[in-house]
Amino acid sequence: MGDIIMSGYSAFARYYDELTANIDYKRRGEFFHGIIQKFKTTNENILLDLACGTGSISEVMAGLGYDVIGVDNSDEMLGIALDKKFDSGLNIQYLCQDMRKLDMFGTVDITVCALDSINHLASLDDVRKVFENVAFFSEQDGLFIFDVNTPYKHREILANNTFTYETEHVYCVWENTLDPDTLEVKMQLEFFELEENGLYSRSSDGFSEKAYSEDDIERLLSECGFEVLGKYGDDTLEPPCETSQRIVYAARCIRSGQKY
Repeated sequence: MGDIIMSGYSAFARYYDELTANIDYKRRGEFFHGIIQKFKTTNENILLDLACGTGSISEVMAGLGYDVIGVDNSDEMLGIALDKKFDSGLNIQYLCQDMRKLDMFGTVDITVCALDSINHLASLDDVRKVFENVAFFSEQDGLFIFDVNTPYKHREILANNTFTYETEHVYCVWENTLDPDTLEVKMQLEFFELEENGLYSRSSDGFSEKAYSEDDIERLLSECGFEVLGKYGDDTLEPPCETSQRIVYAARCIRSGQKY
């Protein structure tokens, strides 16, 4: 969920790590690592963490021995990522870019895009732009591993539901509105932040996610120069099923270095 366009000093960026504390980033990174080791044929280990957010996946992948470049379009998210880099001492390079306008210094061997960042793209045209960019900056036979929330999750789980989260510092009300025709979920977040004087201040953020079908994702991958190597349901190595909430795709770049 890293590549979200925000303005100002976003409350969501400040509390992103607290609100996603249930995510086991180490386990997720090791899951991606296992897929990479299964399919990798290139000699180098340059890994692009696309829509890296606050850098949690970048930290794990760097710890596993990859040369990591993290890209996100939120200055606030990247500021937190840089704090983590300072604390860990890991050699991670961060760039502030919109993934639809990716502009790298060279090619990479592996691209990872985690936590439904693809769903934050507003249209299939935007998804195509991202896939084209990844192909353009991938080594021949480079890997592209990413996850997406499924139409099932948008219809049945996110839907028109409201969720609440409470941490030591903030109370968050997360309200969803589903468009059943487009499967776009608009998400409105209200934050009540505990101040030093014991009172709460209120701030808001909003964004949306759109679900895309497996057929559309696989068609765009093929058209942009990738072959699908595997599809996995809900962070397992099992194939996705009708009730899978998340699908992880593993693809190989077979037409690198050209625009389509």
